[in-house]
Amino acid sequence: MSFEATKREWSELYTFFRLLSDGVVYAGSPQVQKREDVCLPIALIQREEHDGTRKYIVEGESVHILGEKIDKVVSREDFGFVADTVLAAMKGSSEDVVLSPDGVEEFLNEVSIFDLEARTDDRTDFYVAFYHADAPLVGFSIRSRMSTMNPLLDGGRAANLKFEQLGIKFANPMVNSVNALEFPHTVADRMLLIERLGGILKYSDVADKVFRSNLLMIDLHFPRVLAEMLRIMHIEGITKISELTELIKEINPLKIKDELINKHGYYEFKMKQFLMALALGMRPAKIYNGDDSAVSGFMLVAGDGGVLCYQKSDKKAFEDFLYFNTRLEIGSTEKDKYGLLERENGVNYFKLNLKIGLTKR
Repeated sequence: MSFEATKREWSELYTFFRLLSDGVVYAGSPQVQKREDVCLPIALIQREEHDGTRKYIVEGESVHILGEKIDKVVSREDFGFVADTVLAAMKGSSEDVVLSPDGVEEFLNEVSIFDLEARTDDRTDFYVAFYHADAPLVGFSIRSRMSTMNPLLDGGRAANLKFEQLGIKFANPMVNSVNALEFPHTVADRMLLIERLGGILKYSDVADKVFRSNLLMIDLHFPRVLAEMLRIMHIEGITKISELTELIKEINPLKIKDELINKHGYYEFKMKQFLMALALGMRPAKIYNGDDSAVSGFMLVAGDGGVLCYQKSDKKAFEDFLYFNTRLEIGSTEKDKYGLLERENGVNYFKLNLKIGLTKR
């Protein structure tokens, strides 16, 4: 009997099976290409299943599955066949929900896999031991360009930045006119209307005190940089982090010296620090003290189905990958409660929401 799953769910299963089948994974470049000179042999994958922790040990042409209720040897070729079948099904469907291909459910029953997505509390999808089975385990999160991707930062209301409305004082009818405005680009149109009416939006603060402190761990003035990026994104439609950072270098909102900007790469450095912190565990509403989470890297499924490895031990490649392959995204104004003029203690504020995702290409 067939079943349905989203491409994101299929992507996790596909990645897991592909790695067991190939027995190796290549490090990825910032341009999302395979780095032929960095091939990492996979000795073991540890994954959470319905019956507890499972170990999948690569032994020659076989995979030895060990768990509380299973001790079984399966051919790596079988894992490869199912991986290829799942990949073909994902490529062949224009819908996000894909029906299980012939033979897949039978194989999942054979190896006692009932959860397409691993159930963990530490945000990892699985752990990998490279080179030999006794090597330290490295926790990975899976991202797939063949499906919708979990955002790098999706903090909801905790990720709102506040702008104070200066210039002329807006009476209540004027505030209501701004908030009632609805166009295809509602937030940007409201910001432009505020300017046309003589108002000025100036960065004020981070709405959530925990997220404010987290951002200050990157730099005491970093929230101001992000606020300027958000303003540019809404008004000019530029979303890529690398392109926004280049504009920030020209605008120089922190008024720092040219030598620090151009010779030391200050703005790029701070942005890469921030992106790495997000990838490795920073969350808006959780206190961040610089310690990384259990996630130590990404396994990325590229558009052609190739799996690439990015991990914090290969810091420069991981940082550059994040820098060139992330973008600001526009979330729901209703859900995240931003994009309106709101009065607090006699002052009007306008909030913008910070949401960062990986690009699809």
